[in-house]
Amino acid sequence: MLRLVLGAGAVLSPLAQPLLKRRLKRGKEDPARWREKLGEATAKRPDGLLVWIHGVGVGEVMALRGLIERLSLERADLNFLVTSSARSSGDVFARNLPPRTQHQYLPLDLPAPVTRFLDHWRPDLAVWSDQEVWPRLAVTSARRAIPQAYVAARITDASAKARARFGSAYGDLYRLLDTRHAQDPGTAAHLSALMGDDTPVAVTGSIKASGAPLADNPALRAKLPDDRAIWLVASAHPTDMEVAVASHAALSKAGEDQLLIIAPRRMETVTALEQICNKHGMTHTKRSGGNWPRPDTQVFIADSFGELGVWYRAAQVALIGGTFDATEGHNPWEAVALDCAVIHGPRTANFATDFAQLGAADACSAVTDHASLAAALSTPDLSAMINRARAVRLDAALGLDRITTDLLALLKV
Repeated sequence: MLRLVLGAGAVLSPLAQPLLKRRLKRGKEDPARWREKLGEATAKRPDGLLVWIHGVGVGEVMALRGLIERLSLERADLNFLVTSSARSSGDVFARNLPPRTQHQYLPLDLPAPVTRFLDHWRPDLAVWSDQEVWPRLAVTSARRAIPQAYVAARITDASAKARARFGSAYGDLYRLLDTRHAQDPGTAAHLSALMGDDTPVAVTGSIKASGAPLADNPALRAKLPDDRAIWLVASAHPTDMEVAVASHAALSKAGEDQLLIIAPRRMETVTALEQICNKHGMTHTKRSGGNWPRPDTQVFIADSFGELGVWYRAAQVALIGGTFDATEGHNPWEAVALDCAVIHGPRTANFATDFAQLGAADACSAVTDHASLAAALSTPDLSAMINRARAVRLDAALGLDRITTDLLALLKV
């Protein structure tokens, strides 16, 4: 079955370049780097040992920084290559690169791109994370005797059902790997069921909890008011924006002079956000226009990439975006790492384990609408909640210790 999957990919090879060019015209690929997806490297391989780690999007690659930090502490001779698929992930990660780390876009899982990629980079260890293990890359790496690991694996019920339709293909794929670490018991059970045997699967939690703090820019942060309370909506989607602005309007009418910073997940939603602000009578200004908050500014639209660390440091509390719609949430640990209290909406399936950890320790606040959000922002318990969240994050680092030990054991040198 796995051979059939690989064979189907080979048949599609002639479509690779036309597909990428269409995506390029639509702005979905980086004009300077799109050929990386054909396996054509735009950077040199560093001398010495190279650990290649893959994460699909922004949240996944940013979470990898904590793992890279831990591996670096144990082995100062390691270099790192991080790959991802989404264009936005490359833009954001470039502003938060750990030492001795490079970024490239993952090649398409087709014969020629995979061969070019592995011929150039020659990794000493390959690490897959979260939801993605690409068949041809994994099989070809195994044939080249490159050790492989799957860390922070996350497989939902729906995803497990879809993979089971391919018969033994995914089970064969996961058995090729040298070690497997799941985020939660449910994922571990899915991996075991797909493999159909007693191949070991460790449950070590989410590496997002141990991610290094996002980068700062003190000069930018100094442009924000230091005499007003600031709260943030991080990675905001339109529904989050509507709830947050309505809540902020209620707080303003009650006499509270706070500044709301909204960092959109996608820049094409900025116009809709401005309309929401106008509807609620909220004065606003935009980062992209170079206009910083004035004393009468009520909403600051942080429409930029790679500066979320600045906004978290400036705020005392953050509503995590994507928790009011089908997005089902974004990473809460980035806020926790920067001592920002976490509030979230009712929809968190994408980070269910993470929010459950925080919720069990009373280290975050769940809200359902703009009224409950306003109440949560006014609670006197925010400082204590930050302390509890910090303790949960420290506990989560124990799983990263186990992952680090297993990965280093796979290196041949």
